[in-house]
Amino acid sequence: MNILATLQRNIMIPEKYKQMSSEELEDRVIDLKKQLGSRLFIPGHHYQKDEVIQFADATGDSLKLAQLSAANTEAEFIVFCGVHFMAETADILTSENQKVVLPDMRAGCSMADMADIQQTERAWGKLQAIFGDTILPLTYVNSTAAIKAFVGANGGATVTSSNAETMVKWAFEKKERILFLPDQHLGRNTAADLDVGLDEMAIWNPINDSLEYEGDVSKIKVILWKGHCSVHENFTVQNVSDIRSQYPDMNIIVHLECRREIVELSDKAGSTSYIINAIEKAELGSAWAIGTEMNLVNRLIKNHPDKHIISLNPHMCPCLTMNRIDLPHLVWSLDTLEETNNIIKVSPEIAKNAKLALERMLTIS
Repeated sequence: MNILATLQRNIMIPEKYKQMSSEELEDRVIDLKKQLGSRLFIPGHHYQKDEVIQFADATGDSLKLAQLSAANTEAEFIVFCGVHFMAETADILTSENQKVVLPDMRAGCSMADMADIQQTERAWGKLQAIFGDTILPLTYVNSTAAIKAFVGANGGATVTSSNAETMVKWAFEKKERILFLPDQHLGRNTAADLDVGLDEMAIWNPINDSLEYEGDVSKIKVILWKGHCSVHENFTVQNVSDIRSQYPDMNIIVHLECRREIVELSDKAGSTSYIINAIEKAELGSAWAIGTEMNLVNRLIKNHPDKHIISLNPHMCPCLTMNRIDLPHLVWSLDTLEETNNIIKVSPEIAKNAKLALERMLTIS
């Protein structure tokens, strides 16, 4: 969802919720969860604040939470504590009699918003004019429903940071080239790990509708959409250098949404789940600098006092849009479930093709 559409649809939270104390808000959530029972399911993304995640019925990444929401057929209300594209995916996968609610409609994703459907359709036409019918589109699940639907309608599939390698291999079995949306870094890291040369990758710039590449375009195998995660973009080579200097024996583990040079300089790189599992399985007393969202890093620090854990970037802030979901908004959304506030509803046509892209991925991976 773009910023203008978000603002147009957003209904402001009543002032009374902002005036409630933390204790009052927490008690209200507890009471409402008891009243609603199995009619309510609250999925919470790993990057959510502790004040919210404490009430989640399940935690995980976006796709896992959407799948759990769909599997929980008793739940009439899915109050998704995450960002807009995640709630869209939940709506796509859940049944018609389930209502998906996002506690704050301003909780978007800057990465997802870096590829809108108009830009993508223009790019597709120009790329086909250059390369013909040799391209298969893939989109990260961190994308809008409209982009997922575009990919599904054009024979492609979604990918996660956990299965990206599998999906890129599959795509290359189908076509000579791939268009990877909207995160250039996940696309570049995945392709490079599959021995695609950096000189075989081009950038599509959606702002000026142009292909950024020097050389013979016939050599291009991967076209990377010029998008990124505003959180993971902030980890730098200097951050890595500082850790190596200050803590020579510390392990550095980063998310695959980080830039290529950060991944290459790190000891390990993977999805959010990969990072969590690596820390859980790490030896007692081991030391880790983690390159991912700060709410999760702080939670890992708290949950693993037996290990020395820090953020790779000491000045990193939590994801600002994720942090829009707070206790007041959670209580407000639970109080007004029978109303039409903040309901996420994907149109049937978009949902059909988006589900096709998701199902291709789930079948393959």
